[in-house]
Amino acid sequence: MPHLDFSQPPFDVLSLAERQSIRKNTQIRYLAKNESLPVEELQCLYVVIKGQIEQSLDGEFVASYVGSNHADGLNNNDWFDSRRLPESLAKDNQLEPESTPIQPYQFRASEETLLLQVAGTAIDKISAQNHLVRQMLSDKLPERLKALRQRRHNKTLDPASYTNQQEVQQIMLQPVTDVHLLPVHIVDANDSLYEAASIMTKAGLKHVLVRPLHGLCDLDDLSSLDGTQTAQLETRLLLGILTDTDICRAVSDKQDPATTPCQRYANFNLRTIKASDEIGDALLTMTRYRIHRLPVIDKSGNVVGVLGQSDMLAHIGHHSQLISIQIEQAQDLSSLDTTVELIGRYIRAQHHNGVKIGNISRMVQTLNAQVFTKLWQLIVPDEVMANTCLIVMGSEGRGEQIMRTDQDNALIIRDGYTHPDLAQFTDTFNSHLATLGYPLCDGNIMMSNPMWRQPLKPFTAQINLWFRNSDPMHGIYLSAILDGEYVCGDESLLTQIRQHLKLAHQQADPMFVRQFARAALQFGDVNQWWQKFVPLLGGKPASSDIDLKKAGIFPLVHGIRTLALENNVPDVPSTKARLKSLVQVSAMTQERADTLLEALEFFMAQRLSVALSTDDKHARQVDPTTLTALERDLLKECLAVVKSFKNQLRQHYQLEIV
Repeated sequence: MPHLDFSQPPFDVLSLAERQSIRKNTQIRYLAKNESLPVEELQCLYVVIKGQIEQSLDGEFVASYVGSNHADGLNNNDWFDSRRLPESLAKDNQLEPESTPIQPYQFRASEETLLLQVAGTAIDKISAQNHLVRQMLSDKLPERLKALRQRRHNKTLDPASYTNQQEVQQIMLQPVTDVHLLPVHIVDANDSLYEAASIMTKAGLKHVLVRPLHGLCDLDDLSSLDGTQTAQLETRLLLGILTDTDICRAVSDKQDPATTPCQRYANFNLRTIKASDEIGDALLTMTRYRIHRLPVIDKSGNVVGVLGQSDMLAHIGHHSQLISIQIEQAQDLSSLDTTVELIGRYIRAQHHNGVKIGNISRMVQTLNAQVFTKLWQLIVPDEVMANTCLIVMGSEGRGEQIMRTDQDNALIIRDGYTHPDLAQFTDTFNSHLATLGYPLCDGNIMMSNPMWRQPLKPFTAQINLWFRNSDPMHGIYLSAILDGEYVCGDESLLTQIRQHLKLAHQQADPMFVRQFARAALQFGDVNQWWQKFVPLLGGKPASSDIDLKKAGIFPLVHGIRTLALENNVPDVPSTKARLKSLVQVSAMTQERADTLLEALEFFMAQRLSVALSTDDKHARQVDPTTLTALERDLLKECLAVVKSFKNQLRQHYQLEIV
């Protein structure tokens, strides 16, 4: 169900507690076309989500309030307090004697309308303690004008205040075909319930459409309708729907599913929706008729899919594509900054809603790549874009960076191509990313560094040097390029780099991988991690912080990277993909791979929790004493997984000296 937009007045000045109070006292209200709010419901404040409300007084039009389907931009959902009386208007203009009873306004839906209905008692309670709300909802016009002037003078809202509710409003204007539609399965009316249930089970659905017996419906009356109306009506008349609930009802009636025809329990009063209709229209129909599935029909009357309520609500709650749209529409650094802030809000919301950290990180990787692409497009001419390949590396390349920790990027240039301003372009790119909140890399692994901005042949020659392992930094550089992921430009350049990585590894010293693996064991004593929990057991006071990156994330990531390189799969940068490849080549069991991935994502989730609850953007340290008993138990278990994995690497590569 849609929620209140707390970026809009009068709700944008509410405290967290006040917002929670409002949420508890808000419900959705549907009005059919020409239906009016009854007198007993004129005790609430309403927000128009979709549709239009006309306000009148004694039959005379006063005002119109519209929803997002009539709005051109954000913050345009109208709201009105139905309790407000025309008393001040009458007195100020002396239109009636004071003894004349004051008639309330009337509110009528000029089309099908969805409202959010907020209880007046809740509004009054908040108004009594929040003078800003009281001012904006005052029935005295001067007070409301004063509030308006103050808001204009102190206006602080900008596009960065874009909220989840505003994203929902835009999604509701999208066509229903943007939602994942359930496949169409049709049975005949004389088929048995058992046959229908078998189809549902096989398809993983809770319904089938039912084709009635020939002659059940008379279509002689369709001649007066136009083509679209005929197609819709034919679909409604010629198809019904049978759900798992209907089958349960038949069993409850002691009917034999093997002999009972579907026609006896199917519903042929089928509601449908056009493929061109909006998601908001679907929500209206489902709310009005209290149904959970809507067959979607095209202009010819064919059913192209079935819109399920759960799929629609999931789509409404998934806002990342709207951020993507804003990135695409960005015209300058300022507008890109807005989208970067939206990505941060998206991360917080998804984490708060319990979405798996792996799913969040991969979506963030996609959104970040779109930001980087747009920024590069704003900086360079088309010819540079066509002759170069921009890649990201490190955790960003693996799709495992959620917080904006640092930049790791490179530029592969087509052999023979030059541009006099290329160095300036890359400097501008890295500095602008820093301005957007992506810090510069401390190790200077960025394309502003000439080493990470080279034509293809010199780049591959450099990789050959790294495989010789003649310098301790070479392993770090090689790790970075192994994690490289395409962002924009000519992707074939990265493909050639990956092909060369495989070849260079095959030609390298067989002992290279053994040395490469050592880095996974270099941080901390694997046998002493449990001592961090001593303060919980009444031991002596000590620094109980655990470095999640050194103790958990890096050993797993680099160890898995090493195993992937050994098994000649350097072309997949993400840890998840590497584990999948290792299972495919029988280098690891599926159970082991799943365990390592779960441990990695737990550490990532803990880092995100720390980042969201503190000002620590790097969020590496976690104090076990601040965790719940369950979290501490899971942390210990995941650290034990790391210990076991390190021992596995030590034995596999015969690394006795850590």
